[in-house]
Amino acid sequence: MAPMAVTKRTEPWSELLETGRADERLVRQAYEGAREPRLVPIPGDLHPAVVAGLGRAGIHELYSHQAEALAAAWEGPTIVTTGTASGKSLCFNLPTLDVLCSDAKARALYLYPTKALAQDQARALHAFGLHKQVRPAIYDGDTKREERLAIRKRSNLVLTNPDMLHVGILPNHTAWADFFANLAVVVVDEAHVYRGVFGSHVANVLRRLRRVANAYGTEPRFLLASATIANPVELAERLTGFDEVTLIDRDGAPGARRQIAMWNPPVTDEALQTRRSALAEAAEMVAALVTAGARTICFIKSRKAVELVARLTKLELEQGDDPALADRVAPYRAGYTPQQRRELEARLTNGELLAVITTDALELGIDIGGLDAAVTVTFPGTVASLRQMWGRAGRRGRGLAVYIAGDDALDQFFCRHPDDFLERPVEAAIVHHENEQIHLAHLLCAAHEGPLSAADAETLGPRWLAWVEVLVASGQLVERRGQYVLRKPEDFPAARVSLRSASPDTFAIVDTSSGELLGTVEAARAHSTVHDGAVYLHMGRAYEVGELDVHGRRALVSPFDGNWYTQPKRETDTQIERLLDRRETLGVTLSFGAVSVTEQVLAYQRKRLPDHEVMDLQGLDLPETTFRTQALWYELDDDLLAGDFPLEVLLGSLHAAEHAQIAVLPLLAMCDRWDIGGLSTNAHPQTGRPTIFIYDGHPGGVGITRQGFIAFETLVGDAYRLISECPCESGCPSCVQSPKCGNLNEPLAKAGALEVMGRMLDR
Repeated sequence: MAPMAVTKRTEPWSELLETGRADERLVRQAYEGAREPRLVPIPGDLHPAVVAGLGRAGIHELYSHQAEALAAAWEGPTIVTTGTASGKSLCFNLPTLDVLCSDAKARALYLYPTKALAQDQARALHAFGLHKQVRPAIYDGDTKREERLAIRKRSNLVLTNPDMLHVGILPNHTAWADFFANLAVVVVDEAHVYRGVFGSHVANVLRRLRRVANAYGTEPRFLLASATIANPVELAERLTGFDEVTLIDRDGAPGARRQIAMWNPPVTDEALQTRRSALAEAAEMVAALVTAGARTICFIKSRKAVELVARLTKLELEQGDDPALADRVAPYRAGYTPQQRRELEARLTNGELLAVITTDALELGIDIGGLDAAVTVTFPGTVASLRQMWGRAGRRGRGLAVYIAGDDALDQFFCRHPDDFLERPVEAAIVHHENEQIHLAHLLCAAHEGPLSAADAETLGPRWLAWVEVLVASGQLVERRGQYVLRKPEDFPAARVSLRSASPDTFAIVDTSSGELLGTVEAARAHSTVHDGAVYLHMGRAYEVGELDVHGRRALVSPFDGNWYTQPKRETDTQIERLLDRRETLGVTLSFGAVSVTEQVLAYQRKRLPDHEVMDLQGLDLPETTFRTQALWYELDDDLLAGDFPLEVLLGSLHAAEHAQIAVLPLLAMCDRWDIGGLSTNAHPQTGRPTIFIYDGHPGGVGITRQGFIAFETLVGDAYRLISECPCESGCPSCVQSPKCGNLNEPLAKAGALEVMGRMLDR
C-alpha cells in the first residue's frame, strides 16, 4: 500500500482524510463544534492566599463548574464529571487548599489510581506557591522508609493510592493518629477507574477509611472527580457508602473544534474477511501526521504493540523527506523507570516530541500540553475510555480524533454502525462492594483496625452483622462483650488481600529468567491461562509457561517471542444455586442469580500468527476447579425452536448466540469480554430445557451480568445486529467466533443463531 503522503491544507490532516475517503478506509467523519467558556468571578470568601496562588498561575476567573464544585464541597460528598482538560483538579484543589490555609491543623488525603497521577498532582500543588500553609507529600510504595515518619508528622496533604491506603496506612492507623484526628478532606480522583473487581475492593477500602476517621472523631468531606460515565452518582454512592452525593456535570470550560474520523483497514482476504493490521495502519497514519506537523498521541492496548508501532513509525519517517523526524517520536508505557517517564513527559510538554505512542498510561489526567491529534487503535473497551483518549486532541483550539478498527467483533460492529457508535452513550460503571469473597476479606481487615460493633452500621452498611456472623461461623472472628475481634490478634489480613483480584486464592507467576515475581492470577482462572505450554501475556509482554505447579500454587514462565498463541479447550458445567430475579421477555424465561461454575481444562491448541491457523492440539492433565459467581440465564421454549433444528444445528445456534451476546455485553457495562464466561446447552439438568448461561468470570461476581439482565432486550438486539450484518458466510472472528471459547469455536451455526434471536426479537 502506498504511503499516505500529506501536504498542508486548511488542517494538517486534510489530505490524509481525503486519501482515506478515496480508498474507503475512512468509514465516517463527524465534527464537534468549539464551545465558549462560561466564566464566573472567584468567590470573595475564598482564602486570600489561595486567591493569590490562582493569580500566580494566571487564573483570575473560574469556569462555572469549578465555582459550583467549590460551593457544593462543604455541603456534602460531591462528584464532578466534566470533559477532559476542563480543569477538574481545581474543583477539589480549591476547597482543599481553602481549608488547609484556614486551619493549620487540618489534613487532606488525595487518592490516585496510579503513581504517575500523584506525581503530576504534586507538581500542580507546588505551583500554587503556598509553601507556608500547604505541605504536600507523596506516600506510596516508592517512598523511602526513612522519609515516612517525617511525612506522617509534617505533611498536611498526603497523596497516595488505594493499595497503600489498604495495606500501609489503615492497618497502622495508630501511627497516623494526628492525621486522622484532623482529616478534613478526602479526594478520589479518576473515580471511573474504580469499577469491576478493583472498584469493589476500593469501595470496601473507602468504607474502612471512613470508619477509622470516625474512630478519631472526624467525618471528612469526600470529593470525587470522574470522566463522563452513565451513572456518576450511583458510582460515587457505591464507592463511598454515602446515601446522597451531589453531581456537578455542567461543563463551563471551553471546547475545542474537533474533527472525528472512523478508520477501517482494508480487507486483504475476502473469503476469511481478514484485514490489514491495525498496527501497520496506525504507524503509517502517525508518520503522516508528524510529517504534516501535527503533534500526535497514539493509544494502543498492549506494551508490545506500543513498541512495535513506535518502531514502524520511525521506519516510515526515516524513509520520508525528513528522516530527522524519526527522532521526535517515542513510546511511553508502564515498565519504564520514573526518571525515563519524567523525561518523556518533559519532551512532550516542551514540544521536542511530535508524537508519543502509549498504552492507557496517558489516558488519565496527566498534563502533557497541547496536542493536535489523538489516534486510538482498536476499541479500548469502553466509550468512556475512548472519549477520554480523544479529549487529548484539540488543546490548541482545533484537533483530530481518530479510531482505527481492528478485526475484532466489536470493532467491525462499530464500523457497520458508525452513527450509532458516535452517538452511543457512555457506559455504566459497575461496583459491587458486597461481593462475598471481597467483602468478607475487608471485614477481617476492618476487625484488625478495631473491634467491629453496632456502631459500624453507618460505614460498613446495614448488613454488616449478617456478614460478620459468616466469619464467626468459619472461626475467623470471635464475639467478646458485644464486639467482634480477630480469633488470632497477631494476624495481618490486609497482607493477604490484593485489590486487583476477586479471590485471595491465587497462583504466583514467576519469571525463571530473572527470578522476578511478575504478579498473580486467581486460582479459578489459573488452569485456563497459565497451564503448561500456555503463551501468557502480562502487561503487554509475552511469556511461555514452562510449568504450572498446582501444589506449589505457582506458574514458572520465561520470555517468549514465538509466532503463535494458545487457546485452552475445557469442559464447563453450571449449577444454579440461588434465584434472585426472574421475568418473562422476548418469548423466554430470563433469570438472574448465583451459580457455581465447574471447569476442567483438557487440552490446548497452538495457533499461528497472524493467520490463526491451528498448528496442533496438546493434551493436559489438570483437576477440576469450581467457583461461585453471578449469572443470567434464559430458557427457550418449544415454540421458539419449532422447525428444522436437528441437535447439531441447535447446539451450534445456541453456542453462536451465546458468543455474540458476550461480545456485545461490554457495550452495556464497563468491562472486557474476558471478564465474562458462558455456557449453552440443549438440555440443562436443572431447567430441563435448552438454556444459555452468561456469567461473571470473577469469583463472587461484580455485577456485570446483572446489567445484562436489566438491559437484556438491548443485549439481544445488539447481538442480532452484530451477526446479521457481518458479510462472512458461516461465522468469523468479527461475529460469532471467540478467542476465549473453551470448545475451540465448535460447533457454531451463524444462520441458526440469527433465526433464534430473530424469533426472540419478533416476540
